[in-house]
Amino acid sequence: MYERLRDLREDADLTQQGLAQKLSMHTTTYARYETGQRELPMDVAIKLADFYKVSLDYLVGRSNKP
Repeated sequence: MYERLRDLREDADLTQQGLAQKLSMHTTTYARYETGQRELPMDVAIKLADFYKVSLDYLVGRSNKP
């Protein structure tokens, strides 16, 4: 899942800081989600799925179909 978060962010040409600002959170918090150092809460997962226009299953690696 964490690699997918990074890949989606990089495909959108965003830095961790830029995405964190769009999600109204600290860069460190987002970075920890992306590296797996912190559990991704459901509300943040939903925001990310909506932002990237992908399903939650795709976001967490349960599907390869966005």
